[in-house]
Amino acid sequence: MGLFKRKKDKRIEDISNWARDYLEERRHRASEAERSGDVEAVTTVIAAQDVVQEIALPQEIVEAPAAALQMEGVEGIEEDVTMSVLVEEVSADQEAAVEEAAPPGVEVPIAEEPPVEVEPQAVLEEAPIKPTLFQRLRSGLTKTREGLVGRMDQLFSLGHKIDSDTLEELEEILIESDMGVQQSLSLIQKIQEEVQDLQDPEKIKAYIRQEMTGILQTNGYALNRPDQGPYVIMVVGVNGVGKTTTIGKLAWRYVQQGEQVLLAAGDTFRAAATEQLEIWGGRVGADVVKHKSGADPSAVVFDALKAAQSRGTQVVIADTAGRLHTKINLMEELKKMKRVMAKVIPGAPHEILLVLDATTGQNALSQAKTFHEAIGVTGIVLTKLDGTAKGGIVTAIVGELGLPVKLIGIGEGMEDLRDFEPEEFVGALFDE
Repeated sequence: MGLFKRKKDKRIEDISNWARDYLEERRHRASEAERSGDVEAVTTVIAAQDVVQEIALPQEIVEAPAAALQMEGVEGIEEDVTMSVLVEEVSADQEAAVEEAAPPGVEVPIAEEPPVEVEPQAVLEEAPIKPTLFQRLRSGLTKTREGLVGRMDQLFSLGHKIDSDTLEELEEILIESDMGVQQSLSLIQKIQEEVQDLQDPEKIKAYIRQEMTGILQTNGYALNRPDQGPYVIMVVGVNGVGKTTTIGKLAWRYVQQGEQVLLAAGDTFRAAATEQLEIWGGRVGADVVKHKSGADPSAVVFDALKAAQSRGTQVVIADTAGRLHTKINLMEELKKMKRVMAKVIPGAPHEILLVLDATTGQNALSQAKTFHEAIGVTGIVLTKLDGTAKGGIVTAIVGELGLPVKLIGIGEGMEDLRDFEPEEFVGALFDE
């Protein structure tokens, strides 16, 4: 038995010495491969090292069968010690690495392939929820809401008794939101006469909301359209209020509904006005009728309406000058354009929309008076409501002039030119 044990110990020692030498050589080869950038070679060397490290550990070598080791008194046993190894199914790359690493006649364990780490399933980000039309309206009216309802809430939150001084402060808030002096005075007077419990702020707010809605619903606020023939819209307003942009967005609306739209470049006096309208036409898919710069605007409108009749175009939107650089009076020029439209298509224009910039406040009210007296405006387009705290001008225009607001602009997007709905508008100001 002593001879058997010596043979076995000697074999383990030989294998361990070989393994240490081999590992040293492989480390050197791995360093060389890494420096050369040979990733595949580095991977092969590391796999072989993993196998040899297991060989180099004596406790990893499976002892000879117990029956052979228990043969007491037996001398000169020459048979080799067999190392039993459980071999798992391995890849071709691992087999090649092991064959290269193992010495002849030695059966070695195959390094198990490390478990594949499964990446946790990525959490898909939910697509942002598109805001509703009401949410966009409410967002666009943020400054007006803060300037009117927000200040009212601050006034009532002080906890003081609601007396004449409090009502004076409320009147000041209404006036500063551009609801108009007469409108504001009348509203405060009605509150004093009709609100039963003046110490209840919610009842006062509810009454103001009710009155605003009533004023805005006084006149028809829907766009007028004929039953047949081209629908002709004449768009007027001073330069800088967003007139051309409004025309482009309005054209986009009708194109989206599957209708043919023709734009008449009637602002022949402002530099680049025609080019700007052409850009909008190309963007939304509408044709543009134009003349050279400085041409008679009425001639442009005449040609546009004739073209619409011959092509069967459903909608014609005519741009107009906001200021003339000649001795011709602006209002007289607009009147002439209106007469030409009526001659070509009886009943045209079906809408005369005045574009006003909400940020100009009472100045917008003055513009509305002037244009309405000259050509008979049928409706107001109030732009840039998202940029002002003075959205109360809507109430002033309707209440003092009797002109309906038909469209409002609450943002830069195409869909942000909205039909005006009184209840929705007031709700966006007062609702939480």
